Amino acid sequence: MSFSVVEILGVPVAALTMREAVEQAECWMDERRGALIATANAEMIMNATRDEELFEILRSADLVVPDGAGTVWAARHLGYEMPERVAGYDLSQELLRRAPQKNRRVFFFGSAPGVAEKAKQKAEELYPGISVVGVRNGYFSSEEEPEIIQEIREAHPDLLLVALGVPKQEKWLKKHKEALDVPVSIGVGGTLDVMAGTMRRAPVWMQKAKLEWLFRALLQPKRAGRLLALPKFVFRVHASKK
Repeated sequence: MSFSVVEILGVPVAALTMREAVEQAECWMDERRGALIATANAEMIMNATRDEELFEILRSADLVVPDGAGTVWAARHLGYEMPERVAGYDLSQELLRRAPQKNRRVFFFGSAPGVAEKAKQKAEELYPGISVVGVRNGYFSSEEEPEIIQEIREAHPDLLLVALGVPKQEKWLKKHKEALDVPVSIGVGGTLDVMAGTMRRAPVWMQKAKLEWLFRALLQPKRAGRLLALPKFVFRVHASKK
């Protein structure tokens, strides 16, 4: 599948629709590709301008989707076509929805103890017949990593959803990509928490109004400082425009 790529502050973001992103991930699962998909919002891209390791991971990822209104805005502001936002949560749900038809095996890794189990229960309610072949919380020491990798390998998932937060999830996936030997892996941030009901997602009207960032700030005041990345992002993107 071919799609154009837009460089936003050096990060190559794919200009594609949700349907195209899902089809690409499905194709890689069929091919047993070993693909790493990153979901880049404005905050992640700003982090990458200060974190060389994250920057290089995003540069080498198999696919970086535009997760966030800010990312879509940046591409369009720079004069490129960006069809739509491809939110990591929605991409995950669409792949989970399709999983039973394709006999896909899924593994949930991350979030606080008990969250992945609740997300598994929710997935089984929403997508009858889905095969969630393993769950593991995101609280672990470096000494436990070999055991976690072995657990994932023995489960033979087609899709691995990792919710360790940015940039830890991207760095963990990149570091262990070869050892994991999973067809498609995605860093999904708070997706498991939303599925488990421990975190709310913005109402649809706020999503459509591109105000999901504001909802998160109101819900989690501790995130307020991180929202400073948004005006800095707008400034940096505008400054990079030729």
